[in-house]
Amino acid sequence: MTPRRSSRVLLLGIVGLLASCAPGPSTSASFEPSTSPSAIPASTPSQSAAADYPLTVTDDAEREVTIPAEPERIVSLAPSNTEIVCALDACDRLVGVTDFDDYPAEVAEVDRVVTMAEVDVEAVVAAEPDLVLAAGNELTPSAVIEQLTDLGLVVLVLYPESLAEVTGDIELVGTALGQGEEAAALVDDMESRIAAVEAAVAGIERPRTFYEVSVFEGTIYTAGQGSFLASLIDTAGGMPVTGDALSTSIEIEELVAADPQLILLGDATYDPTITPESVAARPGWETMTAVADDRVEVVTEDVVITRPGPRIVDGLEALAGAIHPDAFAE
Repeated sequence: MTPRRSSRVLLLGIVGLLASCAPGPSTSASFEPSTSPSAIPASTPSQSAAADYPLTVTDDAEREVTIPAEPERIVSLAPSNTEIVCALDACDRLVGVTDFDDYPAEVAEVDRVVTMAEVDVEAVVAAEPDLVLAAGNELTPSAVIEQLTDLGLVVLVLYPESLAEVTGDIELVGTALGQGEEAAALVDDMESRIAAVEAAVAGIERPRTFYEVSVFEGTIYTAGQGSFLASLIDTAGGMPVTGDALSTSIEIEELVAADPQLILLGDATYDPTITPESVAARPGWETMTAVADDRVEVVTEDVVITRPGPRIVDGLEALAGAIHPDAFAE
C-alpha cells in the first residue's frame, strides 16, 4: 500500500470513529447548534471520584466493564486513546499501540499490536494488558472486542460522538486508570479554551462549511450527520455541511445543493496535489459559492481536528481561525 493510500485509509478510519449513529435522514446540509454555551455535561459521580478497585464503569458502547485493580499495563487500539493515556501521565504504562500512533514521541518505542487497522490478537494477549482501550464504530471490530473479552481481557470501548463526549472519555479513562485528578485538571483547561472560542464566534454570521476529509475513488467523505466532527465545526462557528451518519459520504448532487460558503481541505494535509485550484477544476464544483468567492482553504491541522483526544482543542482553535479569520487575527 502506498503512503498516500495508507494516509487515506487512516482518514476514513478516523471519520468512521467520528460518525454518529443517531437516527435521522441519511444526509443533511445542516447541524443543530448546541443549546448550551459549551455543551459540556457534568461528570457523573461514579466516573469522576477517586477510584476504588474493583470498580465498574460504563463505556461508550454501553457496556458495563469491571476493572479489578489499577491498570499497570495498557494496550491502546487507537491513536486518540493513546494520547488520552499519555495526557494523564500514564504513558509509561502503555505496552501496545497502533502503527498510526505518532504522538507523543515516546510512543514510538511501544510495541505495535495494530498494523494497517488490523488487530493482532496474539500480540495483544502476549502484551499481558490489564486494560485494553478499543475504538468504537467497528474501527476495532466488534468480533475482536468479543474475542479479547472472551480471552479474559478487560476491554473499554471509546467512541465519542461530540466534543462534549471527548472530555467525557478523558474523565472515563482517568477514572479507569486511577488518574481522576489529572483528568479533571485536563478537562478544566480544555473547557476554558472551548469557552474562549465560543465567546469569540458568538454573534458572528455562521458560513455553511464543508470539511473535506477525503475524495477517494469518486466518493466524497466529510463530517457525518450528528458526528463529532460536525459538532466541532458547529462550536467553531460554522454551519456544517454533513454527509451520511454512518459512512460519512456525501453525493456531489447533495453537496452542490447544500452550496457551501466555505470549503476546508483537511486531506490537503496529506496530499499536496489537493489545492484550491484543483478543487475549483472538479466537475460541478465551480457552481458552489465557496469556489466562486475564492473561499477554498487548505487545512494543515487535520490530525488534531479529526483525532478525538486531548489535542482536540488545538483542532477547534484551528477550525475557528479558518472559519472566522478576522475574529482570530493576531
